[in-house]
Amino acid sequence: MNYLWAFVIGGLFCVVGQLLIDYTKLTPARILTAYVVAGVILGAFGVYKPLTKFGGAGATVPLTGFGYLLYDGVKNAVDDKGFVGIFTGGISSAAGGITAALVFGFLAACVFKSKQN
Repeated sequence: MNYLWAFVIGGLFCVVGQLLIDYTKLTPARILTAYVVAGVILGAFGVYKPLTKFGGAGATVPLTGFGYLLYDGVKNAVDDKGFVGIFTGGISSAAGGITAALVFGFLAACVFKSKQN
């Protein structure tokens, strides 16, 4: 049942993104940025944490999950370190994912040859 809810929640994020692409003049970059900001805002209002418990990877994998991760990291760092946590919390909480994206992107660039279109 967990897989079903992860699929449904993740699919709903995809549907919203596709509707924004189809029916607005927003560029994909702006939509992706809006998803990250929405994750931060929903986390701040306490809405995103229950969504991650209910939807699992369907809520944590999309960009809204990255925004929530940044929010949660900053919140925890501010509680522990005070004002300095504003600057260090988000990056330290997302360091593993950011590093993995950079390493795997580099490896893919080494293995595959790009071509001109």
